[in-house]
Amino acid sequence: MKIINYIYKTLLFVSFVFCLSSCKKGVQDIPKVEETMTLQPSSDSIALDGDHLDKDIVTFSWTPARTQSDDHLVSYTTALDVVGNNFGTGTAIFNYEDDNVFSRSFTSEQLQNWANEKWGIPTNKSFTLEFRVVAQWEGGGSFEAPEVRTVRVAVTPIKTVVFDADKVFLGGSAVGVSRVEMPKTLENLDQYAYVLNLQPGELEIPVEFNGETNYVVATDGSDVLNDGNPVGIKMRENVFSWKIETAGQYRVVVNMQKATATIYSPAKALAPKTVTWTGDAPYTTTVTDLWMHGSINGWGTPLKMDCTVSLADPQVLVYTGGKVGTTKFIVTGDNSNNKNLAYAFSAPLTSAGAAQTLSLTLGKVAELGGGTASANRNSYFTIPATTNVLIFDLRNMTILALKR
Repeated sequence: MKIINYIYKTLLFVSFVFCLSSCKKGVQDIPKVEETMTLQPSSDSIALDGDHLDKDIVTFSWTPARTQSDDHLVSYTTALDVVGNNFGTGTAIFNYEDDNVFSRSFTSEQLQNWANEKWGIPTNKSFTLEFRVVAQWEGGGSFEAPEVRTVRVAVTPIKTVVFDADKVFLGGSAVGVSRVEMPKTLENLDQYAYVLNLQPGELEIPVEFNGETNYVVATDGSDVLNDGNPVGIKMRENVFSWKIETAGQYRVVVNMQKATATIYSPAKALAPKTVTWTGDAPYTTTVTDLWMHGSINGWGTPLKMDCTVSLADPQVLVYTGGKVGTTKFIVTGDNSNNKNLAYAFSAPLTSAGAAQTLSLTLGKVAELGGGTASANRNSYFTIPATTNVLIFDLRNMTILALKR
């Protein structure tokens, strides 16, 4: 019995050895290839440049992959993405590189736009790029394993300053030691304006928003005053100033909605509207307020409107009294017959030059007529119910009714 057991164990061991031998002969490893391609970014970390958007900010360079027979054709494919996306088809930027091209560059503008629009990176948040190059072969009599290299680059985005403000100031040596806060205009709550005396020096416009201070900057980069003309503006962290050459009273208007700034020197000072009319005597009136007259006041004593003169333009008057009804707007509060003869702002005349009464529409700018002729004085506007703001632009002769 012992002999039988011994023979059995011996045969079992021999069989196992043969099995191992046959397995070694049946499986052959693919010979390890010596890869030669390397990949290197121009920098491991970059800060996107808002002043040179169209210039290359990062370049990825690679060396050729290993040499194969003439029957094998090598091609290079590159992909750019942010870490975490795994070069998905919906997020990666793919390029099939031309022959003998061994680098791929990207501009600040490209990376900023992709970060915001394609990759969904939150505004002002840093991110990490992932760049990959793949060398692969076609043709030939054998399969060749591709060479793959991947690198990462940390990116600081261009700081995007939201074009909004909690407070807007005027500062710099032209203003003096203390900066001055610019109030919002009543006619446009996205507009800031102020009139002040300046000395020769530098005029800055700092803007506070969400606890940060940035500066209004001319989009063309010029610090030369474009007197009386609106210029395009942007927001930047660095201080920017306009040169003030002449002392005097200046009017500064910053329109956040239109992204413009307008600076008026004493030479381009805006003047209020002046009208002439004849009542019990000839009058010349500088229009800084208006009075309602018509059925709204029962044709009695004109109603003083207590308009606010805009700091952006003295020919813009804003009424916030909330009185509604049918009226014209005259330039005197005299309760004599002058109230019927005074210069009147009212509905424009018909094409035939006749008087008419029109209804204002909330939120819609309407043409404003004005004059001393009988037809002007007998034309009226009906102010719609719920109106609590009337904006008179006497420079452009328009009127706007609003409910705020």
